[in-house]
Amino acid sequence: MTVAKEPRIVGLRVGRRRDLSVAASPRPPVSWLVEAPAAWEATRAELRLDGGTTVATRPYGILEDWPFAPLRAGAAHRLEARVIGADGTASAWSEPCEIRAGFPAEAWNAPFLRLASPRRTAQPFLARRDFEVAETVVAAELQVTAHGVYRARLNGVEVDDAVLNPGWTAYQHRLPLHLTDVTPLVRVGATNTLAVEVAGGWYTEAYGFGETAERFYGDQPAASPLLRLRHRDGHVQEIRPDDRWRLSGDGELVSSGLYAGDEIDLCRRPRGWEAAGFDDAAWETPALSEPGRQPEAIDVEPVRRIRSLPVAAMPASDDPERVLLDFGQNLVGRVRFRVSGPAGTRIVLRHAEAPEGGRLNTRPLRAAAATDTFILDGAADTVCEPRFTFHGFRYVEVTGYPGELDPADFTAVVLHTDLRRTGWFSCSDERLTRLHENIVWSFAGNALALPTDCPQRDERLGWTGDAQVFAPTAASLFDADAFFASWLEDVAAEQRARGGRVPTVVPQTLGRLGETMAAGWGDAVTVIPTVLHERFGDQRVLERMTDAMRAWVDAVADAAGPERLWERGFQYGDWLDPTSARPDKAKTDPGLIATAYFARSARLTADALARSDDAPAAGRYAALAAEVRDAFVASYVTPRGRLASDAPTAYALALEFDLLPVSLRSAAAERLAFLLRAGGYRMATGFLGTPLVLDALLSNGQEWAAERLLLQTMCPSWLYPLSQGATTMWERWDAVRPDGSLHPSGMTSLNHYALGSVGDVLHRRVGGLACAEPGWAQVRIQPWFVSALEHADVAHDTPRGRASVSWERDADIRGQIRVRAQVPHGVTAIVDLGDRAPFPVGAGTHTWDATTPVRTLAPIGVDSDLALIADTPDACAVVSRSIAGHSPEMAAEFDAYIRWVPGSRLRDELAAVSAPDALVTYIDGALAALTH
Repeated sequence: MTVAKEPRIVGLRVGRRRDLSVAASPRPPVSWLVEAPAAWEATRAELRLDGGTTVATRPYGILEDWPFAPLRAGAAHRLEARVIGADGTASAWSEPCEIRAGFPAEAWNAPFLRLASPRRTAQPFLARRDFEVAETVVAAELQVTAHGVYRARLNGVEVDDAVLNPGWTAYQHRLPLHLTDVTPLVRVGATNTLAVEVAGGWYTEAYGFGETAERFYGDQPAASPLLRLRHRDGHVQEIRPDDRWRLSGDGELVSSGLYAGDEIDLCRRPRGWEAAGFDDAAWETPALSEPGRQPEAIDVEPVRRIRSLPVAAMPASDDPERVLLDFGQNLVGRVRFRVSGPAGTRIVLRHAEAPEGGRLNTRPLRAAAATDTFILDGAADTVCEPRFTFHGFRYVEVTGYPGELDPADFTAVVLHTDLRRTGWFSCSDERLTRLHENIVWSFAGNALALPTDCPQRDERLGWTGDAQVFAPTAASLFDADAFFASWLEDVAAEQRARGGRVPTVVPQTLGRLGETMAAGWGDAVTVIPTVLHERFGDQRVLERMTDAMRAWVDAVADAAGPERLWERGFQYGDWLDPTSARPDKAKTDPGLIATAYFARSARLTADALARSDDAPAAGRYAALAAEVRDAFVASYVTPRGRLASDAPTAYALALEFDLLPVSLRSAAAERLAFLLRAGGYRMATGFLGTPLVLDALLSNGQEWAAERLLLQTMCPSWLYPLSQGATTMWERWDAVRPDGSLHPSGMTSLNHYALGSVGDVLHRRVGGLACAEPGWAQVRIQPWFVSALEHADVAHDTPRGRASVSWERDADIRGQIRVRAQVPHGVTAIVDLGDRAPFPVGAGTHTWDATTPVRTLAPIGVDSDLALIADTPDACAVVSRSIAGHSPEMAAEFDAYIRWVPGSRLRDELAAVSAPDALVTYIDGALAALTH
């Protein structure tokens, strides 16, 4: 980070989204960064609108309240800011922020355009209108809402670079409105043409599984485009949806579905339809329908084309007519390609995450066809790309391609909500660095309009549990405040319709399945607002969600009853616990998990109310949290610190949610470490336990167990998927089996971010950079000096500027470590290096030398104690792989029953599976080599 020589304000903006300053409401929040010399102290900032009177406010602008009169819809303004120091000096005024008030002018009464007589379900259509523009027009804004998705052109030019506009919200509660300044595209004094292509998108998709799938919102798409032309004298002319528009259902887009894919017949393309002078006499007059509800400007970045990837390889195919393309990265998006061929040539692209036997393995897609079809019109060098769909894939199968396929003509276009990357991590172990990048790819791909579970099969839904566990990691990686804040509006709306119950998917499109009231899923309504407040300083979203938080906790209290134990009804529990054969039958009792979350959400609600200065209500929920905690201890905790469910997730929850008496925390942490070692430090937690387990160990003196768990390579573990070529996070720990086959379940996604919740630990613990006060007003620098690492680096663009920590071992002095840190202006840091008492520092660049204990590994062999072997890096993996090399069946039997506990020898356990002497001798030598 460059330290400013003089104080200045940069990055001035309104609203939450960062890609442009559009005010989605009359009183948008205002944000900025202060850059200044470390010793310079800021005391206040000043804002001025359109060069007028200045208004004083706090110096560091993190979603500050709008200090001026409310904005008028459609208005344009210039906002400037400067910062004032304690010494009386003032910075120069900032670069002006050009604001556009992007919310509807009044109650929306523009009707929807739709086909009067559609011939098939979810039929795409084209809509156009010619109109004259007077020479007095000085500005133009296009406002569009839709039942579906659209793309618009003005005079043949795309109005913006957004994709799948206007996105997906809970349409029955919130209808999204997309606004675009199209002034540069208007031709004054001439005939202009507004052209809109519309498809069903999320609106007409069929949701559900198998025969239960059905269309939730409607059967046909519609759109309501409103073009507002502002004249020199201030009056506004509207080009509205009416019977002067002309529609056609016979465009080149034959059909479109998010799960099915697009079919595009270029022979049906109406040439010139997007420009003035096109003869649309044969097109039909639209059917018009009332909007039903007021659309809203959505204060979040749109989906865009983010990057392109070339073909990395062409795997062998079992059919010469089928060409396989490998893009080298599991991604979310679609394929663009260039082709020349005879008219009528039919090219089909099928997408999947993995091949099998020379073909795509499409079984995990279930009912999603994930197929795009293109029919050529004979033109040379035609560029083909789907319009209104997306796929989760790494591999593409191409059939029908004319002539020899050149992979250079094919590109994968990556799509997701255009979030700004704000967090980075790397270290000396390339596997951990790759794991981190896999986490980034998985969240980015599943941050498409809203936080989804997976991008490839017939699902792609806003599962609340997945979002809840991953939100802290998302906040470490991206500026995700606007993204989650928008989705929380849908969560609150769906909850209000259910009397406090939060559905398991939002938007709720799954019928009875989505209505389940589940711990860890519904708690998204308390956890995610808390995360946004802590990481982004977003007090507004916390205050806005307080009623929803209270309603959820009240609903759980009703379900739990006066005993304060939530033990009734279905629970997802520790979903996909790898030690269980069924995803919903984890080893940790679901009642214990639900009661733990009940206590946590009550506590978070009390804290939120306290920040809102509602002391009486805060006190009531704090008392409720204490009651639930007492009930948890009385019902699930023994006097010696054992839990009724003797499983890692139970201990992780109890420790991280602060549900245990202080006197029992050490015993519980020791038991957690014991259980993990007994399993050979393989993962034994599902969706709810995984985000907590490393913190539970590290906060309670079990660093070695945490290191062994983090660096495990056997299945299941965080690093195991890398051995199978993973480039994203998996839904299941064993989504790809050690023999290379996909898990046989129909629920097997290779792009699912939930288990990537370890990413936040990599930043906070391994890198050592954590948020200590809301909005990063204070940071905590406390690296975990993992003994197997030589160095680690983490950086984060906080709301106050970039902070970073790096540490590196001295090559000559064992146990000596150099730590460097950058603290942004106006931020203090608490530094804990482990070898001295924590101490504070201010802004600027800092360097410290720290010492850490050096762990010495004892020699091991087959006659060593099992616990000693398990505590030796890679030892369990060496044993298991050695047995598997001799007999996979013997290895499966050994791994299934072995418990790496003190008091037993490995030689005896090998004898129990009839390991031959030669194998025992081989393993003895392999183990000895680990510590030499």
